Amino acid sequence: MKAQSRSSSIPTKRSKRPPENAKGSEVWTVRRAVAELMRHGDRRNVEGMARFGIRAKKICGVSKPQLDEIARRIGKNHDLGRELWETGIHDARLLGMLISDSYQVTSLQMDRWVRDFANWDVCDGTCCHLFVDATPAWTKAFEWTRRRNEFEKRAGFALAAFLAIHDKEASDAPFRRFLKSIEREAWDDRNFVRKAVNWALRNIGKRNAKLNLQAIATAERIRRKKTPAGRWIASDALRELRSEAVQRRLSRKES
Repeated sequence: MKAQSRSSSIPTKRSKRPPENAKGSEVWTVRRAVAELMRHGDRRNVEGMARFGIRAKKICGVSKPQLDEIARRIGKNHDLGRELWETGIHDARLLGMLISDSYQVTSLQMDRWVRDFANWDVCDGTCCHLFVDATPAWTKAFEWTRRRNEFEKRAGFALAAFLAIHDKEASDAPFRRFLKSIEREAWDDRNFVRKAVNWALRNIGKRNAKLNLQAIATAERIRRKKTPAGRWIASDALRELRSEAVQRRLSRKES
């Protein structure tokens, strides 16, 4: 997925042939896509999403399976994805990132979109389905951990959490470096930040046995600082990273 940068410890992507757009007779426009979203919207879904902290000024309430089905029908269409994002509609942004092409995502686009993250659903979904395979993914993960906005900062840690799972070719170096970012920001007790910091710490520590030991050491240092957020982040991470299930799985990987 990525090769090591010659100028830093941040990996960069190997060039790959981008996926072809889905072929078919249907012509999709922003107007048609939004109309489709409105047709499938459900007020009960909007209320249910709000209970889980997903709120937006403009939202239709389309279910995830329905979004996936509409995205499948449209196929990859990066230009349409960007147009859907610009509508500001929550569901349209989710659909936009699903049909966008990671290989066409630029650093500028990532910085523009991250400023629009207003809830964890759009933040995590975009990082998972689109940004994780973009060329600037590692660079942005490090940069965004220093942001002040809650969801922009969350995006940095969420992106690292996804990279720990999906970036099979990365060396341990960027993950070791990212542990320093985790330790630096573990004081932030805003709910969506501390959860993402914890998430990144746990995923890095489950990548292999060496990173497991380093993540555990990082968690111990965080705990000794005795900040409220740090105590929760460290205790929760240590419980999983030292668990029999994780240790057994890492041992099997090493054998």
